[in-house]
Amino acid sequence: MTKNLIGLTGGIATGKSTVANYLATTYNLPILDADIYARDAVSVGSPILSQIAEKYGREIILNDGNLNRAKLGEIIFNQPEERYWVERVIHPYVRNCFAKAIKESSANTLILVIPLLFEANLENLVNQIWVVSCSPQQQQQRLIERNNLTPEQAAARINSQLPIVEKIARADVVLDNSANLESLLQQIDKVLLQDSTFLEIK
Repeated sequence: MTKNLIGLTGGIATGKSTVANYLATTYNLPILDADIYARDAVSVGSPILSQIAEKYGREIILNDGNLNRAKLGEIIFNQPEERYWVERVIHPYVRNCFAKAIKESSANTLILVIPLLFEANLENLVNQIWVVSCSPQQQQQRLIERNNLTPEQAAARINSQLPIVEKIARADVVLDNSANLESLLQQIDKVLLQDSTFLEIK
């Protein structure tokens, strides 16, 4: 049987994790998360972390051997060519992790949370795309509050991604997270109710 593979994406701080958590806890849908795979890619002692340290110097590594994410962020979110280099190193690893997890899963429906679904050209991993959106002002404010960033730092991270309007244009389902949590969850319920044959929810 062909698996139902839903790619859950959107802009940074638009609410992807909230949607994923609801799908997991309320509908018992398995979640595969690109961010987890990306963190694993640069775990202590990994070949990819060694590549990054070789390029940017040992100061990119913390005393405990972990990646200095704040320092790397300052590099890649202000220099697009450096971001592209890091992504070219990490994305193949993430793709392989997804392929392995999909193959090994016995579930009919899987949720693939992929913030950079379009940017990393991973659309062919899924057969339906859900985009979580909110207004640019809300997105920036949420990111500032969540990550304790300056407006300039938040803007750099948002601008490093494909504009949300372009993601919406390529989506099968759009979830508007510009109101409140109740509104967002109701939208999810409505989509699943309408698409229950596709999802085969237990």
